[in-house]
Amino acid sequence: MVVFSSLTSVESIKSVCVFSVRGSDGTSLLRGPPECEQHAAFTRDPRLSRCVTFSRDGTFFGWCNGHSVSVVRSSDGSIVSTFDLPKTALLEFSPLNKILITWQPYNKSQDSSHSDANLQLWELQSGQLIKALYQKKVDSWCPRWSEDEKLSVRSVNNELHFYENNDFNTIANKLHMQKVSNFALSPGGQPSKVAVYVPGSKGAPSFVRLYQYPVFGGSSAALANKSFFKADKVTMQWNKKASAVLVMASTEVDKTGASYYGEQTLHYLAVNGETALVQLPKNGPIYDVVWSPNSSEFCVVYGFMPAKATIFNLKCDPVFDFGTGPRNAAYYSPQGHILVLAGFGNLRGQMEVWDVKKYKQVAKPQAPDATHFSWSPDGEYVVTATCSPRLRVSNGYKIWHYTGSVVHKWEMPSGSELWEVLWQPFPDSCFPERPVKYQATPSDLGTTQALPTQVYRPPALRHLPATASSKLHEEEPPQNMRPGVLWEKSLSKSALKNQRKREAKKAAKQSDCSDPQSLLHPPPTSGDPETDKKIKNLKKKLKAIEELREQQVSGKVLQKNQRESTSLLVIHNF
Repeated sequence: MVVFSSLTSVESIKSVCVFSVRGSDGTSLLRGPPECEQHAAFTRDPRLSRCVTFSRDGTFFGWCNGHSVSVVRSSDGSIVSTFDLPKTALLEFSPLNKILITWQPYNKSQDSSHSDANLQLWELQSGQLIKALYQKKVDSWCPRWSEDEKLSVRSVNNELHFYENNDFNTIANKLHMQKVSNFALSPGGQPSKVAVYVPGSKGAPSFVRLYQYPVFGGSSAALANKSFFKADKVTMQWNKKASAVLVMASTEVDKTGASYYGEQTLHYLAVNGETALVQLPKNGPIYDVVWSPNSSEFCVVYGFMPAKATIFNLKCDPVFDFGTGPRNAAYYSPQGHILVLAGFGNLRGQMEVWDVKKYKQVAKPQAPDATHFSWSPDGEYVVTATCSPRLRVSNGYKIWHYTGSVVHKWEMPSGSELWEVLWQPFPDSCFPERPVKYQATPSDLGTTQALPTQVYRPPALRHLPATASSKLHEEEPPQNMRPGVLWEKSLSKSALKNQRKREAKKAAKQSDCSDPQSLLHPPPTSGDPETDKKIKNLKKKLKAIEELREQQVSGKVLQKNQRESTSLLVIHNF
């Protein structure tokens, strides 16, 4: 496991950051980038670690090595607390670092009628046990806190239990519905809001509702409500300002057979009561949905490959279309000024780095076989890693400047595995936004820009000259790079309206004047409007068939109904 951490000074982080690496050879902390070296105050733990984590502000670092759970200060490596919990599988800190939460797999022996509580809440500084609870499922294992720790909530037997001021001996409030299977607490402080999901049953639709604590009773208690069908599970994401939540509903199986990944739909709910279904122009799976840190936009990666990526505003209207490409993930920088569209997993690891204020592409590096991506807290660097068990060969990590330069890389020795890499987080106010650079940062390791690749051509077409019609996929360029299209972001609504009127008028005039002979000798008419209409439609169909015929001659493979149409043209000509 690699954990990345940084010093509190903005100037010092330019040369010194800390990150953590967890693997088969132990857990270590490194300082960097751009130069990366062992953290002098932290001795590498050679034992196999089950898990590692940082506190939300990066002050503390905790890990379990199979013998105990240890918590140290990230700055100097000094021990804060040690817990005799060898079976711990998951760790988490409360927002203000008052409580350490540990979870181990639930285990009930056959010769015993009960099991020990497997979810434990510890006071971090004193090491005293606050509360021991039962949590069988790993899903939503950790209680959720408001940022000020005045409210916490956990799911228990299809209802939500709320606790106030870290008093876990008293349930302050409950939210009980038919069958709450998922929830998401809003970020920030008071008033806290919660989104709850109830799956449909017996023909009734599933629904998501937003509530503001502690108003849960009554028909008008919900801030917003959105119901939908085709949902086996949902993921819910609040924006940073807690003003809206995105709900991606998905089914395990696509009954139409169009997609191996099932069906997905994206819904929008706002605390002011507005709801909407986000309309996506291309059919296919939804791979990723991510909010911009400014909370006013979100990016969606969707559609059959090559996938589209589009930024939407809070009215669910498209703001910018990035076209199509081999991508399945999106990552905003912590400051929100840079967006990376990437294709990992079964794709080649191509990354597109965009300046989202100017919608200008910065770089296009490539990280083959990457299984992990994350931003540094200062928004200057990213890390990509190939981790086990997703891939058990060629494990290692690279640290990049966002302009595409590799500033550091590490390959695991033969026989060793890399399990996790992690940056040390920092509060949002620590690192202000910096101007975007377009020139690659100098590096001894160079860059790995994606090389242009030849389009795959089936064997039946390889003896023919390459033509645009022989492409397997027609790639769509970004919105501001399409020929003949003027990008409209900088225009006001009235100017945009007038411009569209002028373009339409100009196009109509050009179409009228394109054929001077048609003005001097208009086509003959039969005198019967119905007959003229039929003749016009017939000519249109013959023209379309003629175009198909030309495509067939150029080598394009036509579908069955298209071949039948061209056969009709041959008969017509005969």
